[in-house]
Amino acid sequence: MRLGKVSAISFDLDDTLWPFNAAVERAEAALHAWLIEQAPLTKRLLPTAQALGRIRDEYERSRPDLAGDFRALRLGSIGLALELSKEDVFLADQAYEVFYAARQQVQFFDDVMPALHWLSARFPLVAVTNGNADLRLTGGSEFFRATLSASSVGFAKPAAEIFHTAARAVDIAPAEMLHVGDDYALDVMGALNAGLQAAWLLRERRDETEPAQPDAPRRHITIKDLSMLCRAVGGPDSI
Repeated sequence: MRLGKVSAISFDLDDTLWPFNAAVERAEAALHAWLIEQAPLTKRLLPTAQALGRIRDEYERSRPDLAGDFRALRLGSIGLALELSKEDVFLADQAYEVFYAARQQVQFFDDVMPALHWLSARFPLVAVTNGNADLRLTGGSEFFRATLSASSVGFAKPAAEIFHTAARAVDIAPAEMLHVGDDYALDVMGALNAGLQAAWLLRERRDETEPAQPDAPRRHITIKDLSMLCRAVGGPDSI
């Protein structure tokens, strides 16, 4: 790796800048409360907010053609719940808006905002996500030159095209961009295979491990938080 040659940095969002599961749990709780009030017959099918997640997962398995289209999957599962409960399926659009608004109410990891402030003063930053988080709603958009999603680009990580689009967004060669993310397959290998540099954000120990490659040089760095990233690209005097 040549961290001294980094000209721009791209970031994954969910589980990199904030905890994903916590955001979805809050959103499903808000959606559940809305459905029980506006479509009370759903209460039998949806005794808890967790039941929404199970229906969504079942719907995704039945619709492989919608893989990666998070809006369509969530909207379809809400419509299915309304239909099975014999409620008005036309409530699905309103219900989805309740879910989507609550899904944007994320809680950033403590290290994120200081790091983004420091990094954005030194590098152009680009957000690259397969999800449907919107930085204009979550907060933090002021630090990023561009935000790319799988739905807007037409390609999802680990496809090289989405990483190349990120590099073009700030007018640099892929080799000069460092991508930061928590998913080894999607973020690290996706970025490396696209010709970028990569930083694996491993905030806590997990089952996912780097495949053993004893004879190969390390092609990425591993960090436990974004302050480590700042030190890696800025030296010992960084935050």
